Amino acid sequence: MILETSIPDYSPKRGKVRDIYDFGSTLLLVSTDRISAFDWVLPTGIPDKGKVLNQLSAFWFKTLDAANHFITDDTDALPLPVGTDKTVFAGRSTLGKKCSIFPVECIVRGYLSGSGWNEYKKSGTVCGIRLPAGLRESDRLPEPVFTPSTKAETGHDENITFDQAAEIVGKNAAEELRKKSLAVFQQGAEYALKRGIIIADTKFEFGTLDGEIILADEVLTPDSSRFWAAATYEPGKSQPSLDKQFVRDYLTASGWDKNSPPPELPAEIVEKTRDKYIEALRTLTGEGLRCG
Repeated sequence: MILETSIPDYSPKRGKVRDIYDFGSTLLLVSTDRISAFDWVLPTGIPDKGKVLNQLSAFWFKTLDAANHFITDDTDALPLPVGTDKTVFAGRSTLGKKCSIFPVECIVRGYLSGSGWNEYKKSGTVCGIRLPAGLRESDRLPEPVFTPSTKAETGHDENITFDQAAEIVGKNAAEELRKKSLAVFQQGAEYALKRGIIIADTKFEFGTLDGEIILADEVLTPDSSRFWAAATYEPGKSQPSLDKQFVRDYLTASGWDKNSPPPELPAEIVEKTRDKYIEALRTLTGEGLRCG
């Protein structure tokens, strides 16, 4: 089932995963159970996935030392008109301050994996950053690196260099985004490691509000991050994930060409994906899934 939210008299902007309602100075972000991969929204949703993303993001917004857009995730405090069916919003909705989002993805990599590993094998670099020779897949980097990408409305995001990001947002803003991204990643990664999860890499969204750069959207979730169990970490190969990579791996192995409409996910893959998301939530927060 693909959850669709509805507020009387309001039409949301529908992203791949979120429905966004604009209330002027605030936005209502509703994390649905839709799941995307390879720039496609899959026809099969993951039950409770949106609640995991919302609950985990709220936890991080309250925990991290970073100014952010978060106001509340309390369903009863949301500006829902009389007559709205609150059940579809419960547990998966956040009211946030409206800000102007930067048109670049702020990616931080602490380990060598994914597209970074593919580039490193060819050139010894990641997004133009020269790395030491002899690194293996999944190796921890000497220090986390900021590797921005474009933010495509359609098609693929593309990795870009810091200088290219500076051309898009301005040098001062790019330097501030790099500084803030690395600081948030470092704090989050240190906390997660104490709980038994390695955050290999992640993607942040930042925006400006009243001249201040603030963290927005979601943060350090299984959709935006690569989570590995520290207890089974073994560099030199790909790692079992507690994130969306599990679905990507299934789709790649299925033979789907990634250019035509994606196939339905089998019930077993749906169940295992849900379990991984909830395990990540429980491990990081110490709490199970809440309904509202």
